[in-house]
Amino acid sequence: KMPQCCIIPQSPLKDKKKRTEGLSADSVLMTRFFFLFSFQLMAAMGNSAAKAKYEQKVPAFYYRPTHTDCKLLREQWIRAKYERNEFEFIEKQEPYSAGYREGFLWKRGRDNGQFLSRKFVLSEREGALKYFNKQDARDPKAIMKIETLNATFQPAKIGNPCGLQITYLKDNSTRNIFVYHSDAKEMVDWFNAIRAARFHYLQVAFPGASDEELVPKLTRSFMKEGFMEKTGPKHTEGFKKRWFTMDDRRLMYFKDPLDAYARGEVFIGSKENSYTVLAGLPPSTQGYHWNHGITIVTPDRKFLFACETEAEQQDWIAAFQRVINRPMRPQEYAVEAHFKHKP
Repeated sequence: KMPQCCIIPQSPLKDKKKRTEGLSADSVLMTRFFFLFSFQLMAAMGNSAAKAKYEQKVPAFYYRPTHTDCKLLREQWIRAKYERNEFEFIEKQEPYSAGYREGFLWKRGRDNGQFLSRKFVLSEREGALKYFNKQDARDPKAIMKIETLNATFQPAKIGNPCGLQITYLKDNSTRNIFVYHSDAKEMVDWFNAIRAARFHYLQVAFPGASDEELVPKLTRSFMKEGFMEKTGPKHTEGFKKRWFTMDDRRLMYFKDPLDAYARGEVFIGSKENSYTVLAGLPPSTQGYHWNHGITIVTPDRKFLFACETEAEQQDWIAAFQRVINRPMRPQEYAVEAHFKHKP
C-alpha cells in the first residue's frame, strides 16, 4: 500500500494531464525518520525543553501548522526545526525574512490551463509581489499589492502536493493565481515570505497593534469551498452549477475551481445590517436540479442556491451564519459600499 505522504491528490479539472510526481522512496524514509526523531526527542527532553531549544527564535510571522494543515506544511515545520535548525540561527531564516525574494514558480495559465515557469519577485520596499511572463521582461505581467495579498495551500484543488493559491484584489474583484514548485522547502519559504511582507506592512498600517493581533491577519484559509447551483437576480433563470469560495465576507462563484476570475461576488454582511440566511427556497422557485436550497437575504436582493446533499446545505448555512453573526468592522462598511457583484 502506498504511504499516505506519497499520494498525490487529483485536480478537480477533468481530462487534464497529471502535472506531478510522487515523492521518492528516500524522501519518504527521511520524512518518517524526522517525525520519529522529533517524537523521540520530545520524549527524551520533555516537550517544553525541546521547544525552548528548537523553537527559540521562530519569527512571529512564521506559520506554525496544526494537525488540520496539509502534510507539506507539517513536514517542513518538523524539518525546519530539527533538520535545518532554522529557529536557532537567525541567518538561516534569510530566505523568507529578508524583505525581498525572487525565483521561478510553475504558474497555471489563465486561458489554457497549462503550468509554465514564471519569474516572481516579492519586494517589501515596493509593497508588491510581481510576476513576469518572460525572463528578460522589463514590465511585470501582474502587480499584486501586499495590502490585499493572500496565500493558502491547495494541494487537492491544484493537483500538486506543493500547490499554492495566491489571491489579490484587482479593481475590487478577486484574482486567483495558482502556482507550485517541485521543492517543498522552496514553496513553504515563498509562503512565509508572503506572510513576512504582510506582517511588516500591517505593523506600519497599525502601529499600535500587538503581534497577537496582527498574526491572524497575515494569511487565511477559505471558510468553505464547493459546488452549488445558483440562479440569476430575477429567479426565473435556470439554475447553473458553479464552484463557490467563501473568503471571509466575500462569497465568490466560478465556472471552474481553477478559474482566475470569479463570475460574480456577493458581500455577506451582518444580521445587524439586515443580512440573513434561510434553509430552503421560495415556494415559487423552479429550475433547480439539487433539492437542498439556501436563501441569502441582503438589503438589496435575495440570492438563491441549491446543494446536492443535506450535509452540504447544513455546512454552507453554518459558514454563512458564522459571518452573519459577527458584527461588521468599520473597514468592512467601506467594502460593502464599493462592492459590485455580477448577477
